[in-house]
Amino acid sequence: MSLEGKVALVTGGGRGIGRAIALRLARDGADVAVNDVNPETASRTAAEVAALGRRSLAVPADVADGAQITDMVHKVMAHFGKIDILVNNAGIGHMRPFLEISDQEWEQMLRINAYGVFKCAQVVAREMVKQRSGRIINMASVAGRQGQHNMCHYSAAKGAVIAMTHTMAKELAPYGILVNALAPGVIDTEIWVHQDEELRAIRSAQTGKTYEKGSAFQHSVKMALLGRPGTAEEVANVAAFLASSDSDFVTGQTINVDGGIYFD
Repeated sequence: MSLEGKVALVTGGGRGIGRAIALRLARDGADVAVNDVNPETASRTAAEVAALGRRSLAVPADVADGAQITDMVHKVMAHFGKIDILVNNAGIGHMRPFLEISDQEWEQMLRINAYGVFKCAQVVAREMVKQRSGRIINMASVAGRQGQHNMCHYSAAKGAVIAMTHTMAKELAPYGILVNALAPGVIDTEIWVHQDEELRAIRSAQTGKTYEKGSAFQHSVKMALLGRPGTAEEVANVAAFLASSDSDFVTGQTINVDGGIYFD
């Protein structure tokens, strides 16, 4: 799959799945603008992209802030002259029982995971409309397919991403812009270290028992038919397909990358 001559913007590209996607797109020939809320990690991934022989740009910004998003896109356009591929990967995730989710936690989750996708896509799509072409890849989750325990706010945000993907695909198709989403399952990234801690604490509070480190992660892994967690690179492989001409007849879809957790 060749992306030679293409320019990609990857949000949340400083680590984990976002970093893997940025590097995979670079290996396939794309120049990559790397966004992250953390300037240091954005710069580090951008340097890795450059080491692969591609042009790169670090564009730190908080996707919860519309003004920062607009400024970020303007910087990418000024540097590269176009954006062919947007990967809306930036997001947060934490576990909390439904009855304990605070208004602040709800608002933060929806602001970053849903509004951030909406606003990044909207600002970039306005440029893609002028180009009469483009690819937008949104990061959903199997939790957005079916609500999960202790993830009401996260599931709601990711469900919104899936619905937005449908609407974006319908409205942007006349301009040659394809919009799809990925729904990862349990992926072995550092975010799961924190989530394992949260889940073990929740279960301990509910049962009075103690749970070994990693036990909540392994319990979640068992949901997958393949019996193992996915890797960030495996998610990146599917993102690369959606970014390439191999997916020219695919739009409005949410593709599960979950080892067999959820079936459409």
